[in-house]
Amino acid sequence: MKRIIFIFLATVMSTTICSAAMSNGKVRKETLFLSDKMAYELDLSVEQYNDIYEINYDFISGIRYLMDDVLRGEEWALNRYYDYLDMRNDDLRWVLSNRQYSRFMQASYFYRPIYVNGGHWRFRVYINYSNHNHYYRPHPHHYKSYNGGHYRKHYHNKSYYKGRYNHPVHHGVDRIRNDRSYQTTRRSDFGTITMKPNSSKRPEGYKTSTRRTSNSNTKRENVNSSSRVDNKSNSSTRRSVSTDNSSRRPKSESTHTKVENTRTKNNNTSSTRRTKVETDSRSKSPSSNVRSSGNSSRKSNSSSSRSSNNSSSRKAEKTKR
Repeated sequence: MKRIIFIFLATVMSTTICSAAMSNGKVRKETLFLSDKMAYELDLSVEQYNDIYEINYDFISGIRYLMDDVLRGEEWALNRYYDYLDMRNDDLRWVLSNRQYSRFMQASYFYRPIYVNGGHWRFRVYINYSNHNHYYRPHPHHYKSYNGGHYRKHYHNKSYYKGRYNHPVHHGVDRIRNDRSYQTTRRSDFGTITMKPNSSKRPEGYKTSTRRTSNSNTKRENVNSSSRVDNKSNSSTRRSVSTDNSSRRPKSESTHTKVENTRTKNNNTSSTRRTKVETDSRSKSPSSNVRSSGNSSRKSNSSSSRSSNNSSSRKAEKTKR
């Protein structure tokens, strides 16, 4: 019994339940799964696979917030959903060949990929492919980088993919909303939703979740830009202060060098004076030597004269005796 309950809970949790709060990562994952299965069944080339990934991404990214109003029973939102779907299918018409597009229209899980069940909107492709982790193709080269750059609003509401392929394309425009079976298709896709009366027109001043999120994003961008401007101003003031300090530093350094130069000059002058004094003293030392030699000669002469006088006096006394 516990095993049965566990299996039941696992199947419920594995069921793909989509909501208006779908993140960008979730959009890419759902787009990849749907595009991979289309590439597998329709035998697409690599270029076709990349273009189909872009088209499916634009479609899922455009309706992810609108579906919240569809679940509330807003008829204008449901009509808007089918406008997105017709635009997506028309873009696919320029990418797929005539044979591939006819096979595409026969597969309802590709041609009308979303339905409502149990109060949630889901993807039909998971009915045929229950293994959510199995892929037949590698990821497109721009799996994480594409952000709606080829959407029609950037090309004056014309398809970017028109004329990109040389193979014969499907002729005629097949629009689900303008078809006679539009009401039948609506009941098949969203039959469990009770539409509100008099909700075919969008109320004036009504804001969807996309506008609320875009406003919050713009506020965040403004805050980030203002903070960036403040940071830039602070950095500029810091740079100006640093430049002022750097301009002041050379002056102090120049004065310091001047003081050192004057000190070295004074030291040099004092050293030169000392050397001059020493040379003068050295030049005067020979005269002192001459004086000392003169004095010594005088002393020797006086002593010799005295000795000669003494000897002469002694001889005279002997002669007298």
